[in-house]
Amino acid sequence: MKEHQDAQLLFIGDSITEGWEGAGKEVWQKYYEKRHALNLGIGGDQTQYVLWRLDHGNLEGLHPKLAVVMIGTNNAGSGNSSKEIADGVKAVVDKLRAKVPDCKVLVLAIFPRDPVATGRLRKVNDAANEMIAKFADSQNVFYLDINQKFLGADGSLSKDIMPDFLHPNAKGYEIWATAIEPTVAKLLGESS
Repeated sequence: MKEHQDAQLLFIGDSITEGWEGAGKEVWQKYYEKRHALNLGIGGDQTQYVLWRLDHGNLEGLHPKLAVVMIGTNNAGSGNSSKEIADGVKAVVDKLRAKVPDCKVLVLAIFPRDPVATGRLRKVNDAANEMIAKFADSQNVFYLDINQKFLGADGSLSKDIMPDFLHPNAKGYEIWATAIEPTVAKLLGESS
């Protein structure tokens, strides 16, 4: 990671995070390029894969101020329980705190999936999010749930934002960036 040693902001996750390099590319340039942000999202990743990456060089030589973590939906898709997913997210947070102790961690609620609120995987993720929210200490670890920004009033997820009911399109990435911007700016010390 020598070419990214100036990265002050990390994004850690799965294909949804990796998508900043695809559908979210223009939004990334607008919000994160000037901050020398580094995208550590890899398609298909689950919490255990992120842990492996954090232990095997993903953070080498980095001294970020903030890591934004959005991981867990692939665990739901693989049959993990909400508790197992929350435990995995907690392990990722704990690993980040151990490896880069001066870095604040912003854990995002696992994004909604399935077109309707009663979808099986949506319910698994929602229950995991209830547990994940409790990891925040508002000093080093912060939690933000922006999921309502993606949903209609009836809890439905629109193809206009997530065409496959899982991965955001450009509009979805703009919603994501706009929703987290005040918190990101504050945690990076850019605003009070």
